[in-house]
Amino acid sequence: MLKTIRVALWMTVPVALIGSSVMLWRADQHEQVAAFQPAFSLPDDSGAIRTAGEFEGKHLLVFFGFTNCPDICPTTMSEVAQVMEDLGPDADEVQPLFISVDPVRDRESGLSEYLAAFHPSILGLAGDEAATQAAVESFKVFYDQENDASQPGGYTMSHSSSLFLLGPRGDWLRQYTYGTPADDITADLKERL
Repeated sequence: MLKTIRVALWMTVPVALIGSSVMLWRADQHEQVAAFQPAFSLPDDSGAIRTAGEFEGKHLLVFFGFTNCPDICPTTMSEVAQVMEDLGPDADEVQPLFISVDPVRDRESGLSEYLAAFHPSILGLAGDEAATQAAVESFKVFYDQENDASQPGGYTMSHSSSLFLLGPRGDWLRQYTYGTPADDITADLKERL
């Protein structure tokens, strides 16, 4: 009996150490994420330069996409529109942003009209190549132009498909992977607002 108790105690120690290590590692990961503050400086459709700092006090839902996207972008914008509707009066505390990874073509095709078809609060930003690249690097996402003769201009864009949430001080809070239901995003936001 005493031998069984000793074995059980000896097995408990490694489990406790592993559990503590995992908890400390997860806490450390959270601190690293909290320190991450993406930045952007991009024009809206009127030409006014918009930065993350001007939205201080609001949560930002940020998506990188393009208007000729056949599936990911319209699906995500539909989800964002549903979230904004479901938030009701709390929607005033959230600003959805669509950062174009195909700015020249998106400006020509009417980025603001495209986004207004989903929800009037979604703000489109489309800069030059350098400003777009700076925003992409700041958010640690990717995009690339790919040849596709069936698309306008003979190309399409591949890009990160996640929706990003920034807090009221501009700090990165989390990302919602493509296909996260609008109800889940809404519930998460309501807990944070």
